[in-house]
Amino acid sequence: MYNGYFSYYFDPTFLILIPAIIVGIWAQSKVKKTYEKYSKVNTRNGYTGEEIARMMLNEAGLFDVPIEVVNTKLGDHYDPTRRILRLSGDVYSGKTIAAAGIAAHEVGHAIQHKESYSPLAFRNSIFPVVNISSSLSWVILFAGLIFSIQPLVYFGIALFSIVVIFQLVTLPVEFNASTRALNILKGRNILYEDETNDAAKVLDAAAMTYVAATLMAISQLVRLIAISKRND
Repeated sequence: MYNGYFSYYFDPTFLILIPAIIVGIWAQSKVKKTYEKYSKVNTRNGYTGEEIARMMLNEAGLFDVPIEVVNTKLGDHYDPTRRILRLSGDVYSGKTIAAAGIAAHEVGHAIQHKESYSPLAFRNSIFPVVNISSSLSWVILFAGLIFSIQPLVYFGIALFSIVVIFQLVTLPVEFNASTRALNILKGRNILYEDETNDAAKVLDAAAMTYVAATLMAISQLVRLIAISKRND
């Protein structure tokens, strides 16, 4: 009776997710601590994140890419559909190591877009499909499990695989943007060498959140495959 009760309320395939959950918690903690640390350290040149982003955009010939402020902490991003760089308030007006690194990273994405960097182009091309498949995959999968329709289960897994592919291709996009950012910050003397090293710590910590998300997506896919095999 105990074994039956336990198996009803506990799905052993959940254990597959535990390493990814641990990495995710660690990554979030690391990025929070690193950001808080270097958001209190001012750069010696005293440029704001907006000024750094504008200098880098202009140097890349992206004079027509505007910079906007968003009221979301760490909501910094480059919008390739509208060709707009958006920076959070702390980054936009901040004169810190963290602000410099994050602003430069987002400009790295804008430069990738201009140069048609293939992983970014591929990620952008599948993004609309990912939005649909990420939610639809679970509906189809559970419908297949509930009604014992195995082809539906496999179709749900196939849809979720698109999410995994998106996460995998996101990694080189993010790492490449950071590399571009750090090279420009150092090469154009926007930051001194020790400051560039500290900015790298901020970007490395942020990159770990993408690694954690990718690991979670892969773990979920493995779990779904295990569930499908169990229900064959």
